[in-house]
Amino acid sequence: MLIAGFPAGAWGTNCYLVAPAAGEECVIIDPGHQAAEGVEEALRKHRLKPVAVVLTHGHIDHVASVVPVCGAHGVPAWIHPEDRYMMTDPSMGLGRAIGTPLLGELTVGEPDDVKELTDGARLDLAGLELTVAHAPGHTKGSVTFRLPETAEIPSVFFSGDLLFAGSIGRTDLPGGDMDEMLASLARVCLPLDDSTVVLSGHGAQTTIGQERATNPYLREVAAVRQGNGASPAPRRGM
Repeated sequence: MLIAGFPAGAWGTNCYLVAPAAGEECVIIDPGHQAAEGVEEALRKHRLKPVAVVLTHGHIDHVASVVPVCGAHGVPAWIHPEDRYMMTDPSMGLGRAIGTPLLGELTVGEPDDVKELTDGARLDLAGLELTVAHAPGHTKGSVTFRLPETAEIPSVFFSGDLLFAGSIGRTDLPGGDMDEMLASLARVCLPLDDSTVVLSGHGAQTTIGQERATNPYLREVAAVRQGNGASPAPRRGM
């Protein structure tokens, strides 16, 4: 397994290229603001051929480079239908009036081929099997992607802006909802094995076990599920 990741753009959004090995086909996850150059560099370095872009949600910091990346390689972009509108009008996802300048150099829109994600779908792409989980809370159409465990590596969980090391995604933008966020954490994250590697939309790598032990939000939903009546965690979502 090869996973090449790098933070890109004004928001430091993590973009990932995932392949069975160097020299093979790959999937690109969340090519956001100013990510196109980094994507091309990683493709050259690892001799990869992209077959698809998959998106955890529609915020501009995760989708800003979708059009140039998909256009350069003739590949489709996958996104949940409830977030698709943000590809052409990112201001709506940020609570801005239509037409408000947003980092003026951005060119937004849909690539030529857009496919829609559904909860529980299994995407067979580039010799990989990505399991999709709809995880609203940060946005209505937020999803996560999970690679299965193998004899060589633990399961890998691309959490987008659902779960971070020590925190969670913010819920104060249009489409955000704290109750939905906590429900998604309980439904999507809690059942995962402690060994599951978490690669999130921002920040450092972690594991489900680490977050189960230390993340105040995951601890809260675990306590509620167990009926312990724990006090709510402070709302510090990024």
